Amino acid sequence: EKVMPAVVNIATARIVEYRDFYDELLREFYGVNRPPRRQEEPAVSGSGVLIDEEGYVLTNFHVVRGASRVQVKLFDGSLYEAEPRYLATAQKDVALLKLRLRPGEKRTFPAMKLARDDDLLLGETVLAMGNPYGLGGSVSRGILSSKNRRPSAGDEPLNVEDWLQTDAAINPGNSGGPLVNLRGELIGINVAVFRQGQGMGVGFAIPVKQIAAALSDFFAPELTDGLWFGARIGQSGSEPLFVRSVQNGSPAERAGLRVGQRIVQVNGVAPKNLAAFNRLLTGEGAPTGSAAADKGPTATLVVEQNGRRLSCRVELMPFAELVRQKIGLTLLELREAGAAWVGMGIEGLLIDDVLKDGPAARARLQRGLILRAVDGQPARSLLAVGEVLSNKRPGELVTLTVLAPRRAGPGVVEYQVPVTVR
Repeated sequence: EKVMPAVVNIATARIVEYRDFYDELLREFYGVNRPPRRQEEPAVSGSGVLIDEEGYVLTNFHVVRGASRVQVKLFDGSLYEAEPRYLATAQKDVALLKLRLRPGEKRTFPAMKLARDDDLLLGETVLAMGNPYGLGGSVSRGILSSKNRRPSAGDEPLNVEDWLQTDAAINPGNSGGPLVNLRGELIGINVAVFRQGQGMGVGFAIPVKQIAAALSDFFAPELTDGLWFGARIGQSGSEPLFVRSVQNGSPAERAGLRVGQRIVQVNGVAPKNLAAFNRLLTGEGAPTGSAAADKGPTATLVVEQNGRRLSCRVELMPFAELVRQKIGLTLLELREAGAAWVGMGIEGLLIDDVLKDGPAARARLQRGLILRAVDGQPARSLLAVGEVLSNKRPGELVTLTVLAPRRAGPGVVEYQVPVTVR
């Protein structure tokens, strides 16, 4: 009764291409090759769980992978469109969705609390919950059978280590739903049932420790707002948030954040979870990493370390400014630039400006080229470029792969340029 309102149904659709009988006739007898038709078809149905009152939903990656449309049905029957905000890798099999409120609508959602990541007892009673096919809440009871189970391959490879095992029945459509303890806290996300022959299935769930680690990445300002913060914040149950890691030379390190510190306040408010921390840290109307945004928001954090409280002032840096400072380039998304490259099926970022006397200028890079990769990593976005450069120290080399028009004849040429990071 306490947690079921936070359990949701997730329905997805995918765009499929097809040719009908008349298309094939025209192609075979008249040489007319029409482009395939496209239509939206229902795909996967699964479950999920609300983890924040602003409408963030946690589910499995495989439930929403490849979806062109995601619709979420709440416990009260209301329907919302959702966007896959931050997708993890298939290896983690965790994804985060954000419900889209209707124009003018203001609503908060019931959210489930996370258990402490070390509060798991073998043999404790657990409930596997879900909302299969949108038919309503489903609950099954069992015990926590194992905290460290590595299943062998079955019909689908189950290659994620350290899953929880339970004998609570995980029914079809319950994938992505929560596994909860008797305090109504989330201890895992139902992920799979492993069967051999026609025997009873063994249920598996992604443990809350892995979920908390994924949320730490999902709610990083680097991913949500294109802002370099340089620290990962951890969450364990209802305990205060804490600093999991700090990147050398980052805004977080310069502000005095250190691993193990507990987050007491952000801009005078105590954050109750990672989503709230992210909202407080980035603020309203924060820059989103565009080339025009040369200054990020500033936040004041109060942290606790060894019984003492310290105040830290951190200034987040847009990735666009990070790229300018490190290698002296201004980069634009191709669609933003409206360049001639758009429509050619080329991926990368347009070099819109080269800082005079900067590292890129000394390497003879020019405005109008396309940045394709940084140290072999595809330059699909400022986020991708910024993540590579944020780990570079002054004096280190970074290899940029660029694309330029061919000087003689049509076409393009791709080449690599070594640049010394400033």
